[in-house]
Amino acid sequence: MNNRSAQIQIQGQQQLQIQGLSPLQVLTARLLSLTTIEMEERVRGEVIDNPALEASAYEAPADMADGDSEGGMESNEELIAGDYRSEDDIPDYKMPSMPQSTEQQAFQYADTLSFYDYLLGQLHEQPLTDEQTAIGEYLIGSLDEDGLLHKSLLAIADELAIYHAIDADEKEIEEVLKYIQQFDPVGIGARSLQECLLLQLDHKEQTPLVEQQRLVLTQCYDDFTHKRWDKIEQKMQWTPEMISDIIAELVKLNPRPGSSLGDSLERSNAQIVPDFIVEVFDDNISLSLNNQNVPQLRVSSEFMQMLDEQSASSNADSRHAAQFLKQKIESARDFIHAIQQREQTLTRTMETIIALQRPFFIEGDESLLRPLILKDVAEATGYDISTISRATISKYVQTPFGIFPLRYFFSDGIANAEGEEVSIKEVHNLIKELVAAEDKTTPLTDEQLVSLLAERGFKVARRTVAKYREQLHIPIARMRK
Repeated sequence: MNNRSAQIQIQGQQQLQIQGLSPLQVLTARLLSLTTIEMEERVRGEVIDNPALEASAYEAPADMADGDSEGGMESNEELIAGDYRSEDDIPDYKMPSMPQSTEQQAFQYADTLSFYDYLLGQLHEQPLTDEQTAIGEYLIGSLDEDGLLHKSLLAIADELAIYHAIDADEKEIEEVLKYIQQFDPVGIGARSLQECLLLQLDHKEQTPLVEQQRLVLTQCYDDFTHKRWDKIEQKMQWTPEMISDIIAELVKLNPRPGSSLGDSLERSNAQIVPDFIVEVFDDNISLSLNNQNVPQLRVSSEFMQMLDEQSASSNADSRHAAQFLKQKIESARDFIHAIQQREQTLTRTMETIIALQRPFFIEGDESLLRPLILKDVAEATGYDISTISRATISKYVQTPFGIFPLRYFFSDGIANAEGEEVSIKEVHNLIKELVAAEDKTTPLTDEQLVSLLAERGFKVARRTVAKYREQLHIPIARMRK
């Protein structure tokens, strides 16, 4: 079986698995992948669409320490504790949802990662061969500052053969590109604006409105780019109101996904709303979910009363009305439950990351990060890897040391001289320090870097050092003179 057939088979199996999930499970999974801003929009939309849902603005309890909440709802601590196997699993910090001012909600992205480092970090988490990883690294290095790929795959195949002695055809390169196109930020690695927008639609919940947007991009793309709305209306046989709604959503898509993370030479100026807030007091870590703009939801008591009244009637119209009311109420309950599940999953995932990377969250020293992969967090929480992936992609945490994407805390490991496994980030930092301190008239070669790393307890092959150097965008020795 060739790679393409295997890929199709895997996709088919995944589709069958998704189809086997209940509607509530599908809803929960979709909400989990949303960012804070996307979640706020999703809740507002649901409240508008479902009259059985009532929303109220966030109100801090009069005495948060009491843990009481209105309407008999469980406190955040109770919801979190219920997701652990025993009391011994509960960490020694709480997860309140703290209100913040508007000024506190937008922060600068931490200057710890470049645009390319961030993508390379995601690449190295993928189940790829060494050759595929090398292809992926070259593809990422070929992206422009907007995160788009303007080189043809044929040109990239030629460059890989000439400069890296990698013999790969266009099909093999495209397979690796498909992985990159699933990375955060959504739309990265697209070969055209059209593909970039379509990738972002694939990431959204597949509603009728999203499907209509896809039809515009696939069947009326030229008219869309030239703003010929009347042409689209005639071709698709849609009303002006429908066209207006569709275009209003399409223009919200990001045509420059790479711009949100800056580039390899400049610090990012993007404003990011973190999903979590971490504060440190001495050795105590306080964690809060940044959901203050997500209103508290409840099922409408008026709708419940109407259901009781209509259900008690034997009239046919009343029975139909009761059926409608019941469907809306059940939908409202499912949505509320899905939100609670989302918050519990995000909470436990972030708690686990903090527990596994606790020294970093206390000190803020990158060298203290331990090797960590999605599987580690999945095993610690009891969730599937796919759940951890959804809970961490496109999510950010504010710490006293800056704002970081959750994927920043994941990296493979390497053994030092004592046999202890340390994060690759530590080796990256050491290489940067060695190069920064080198004599620029006689820069260090990769072989010399290997020797210096060995003296410091890291036995790394020359090829690996070259790979790390390229990941750090450090030129070869003769180019650094």
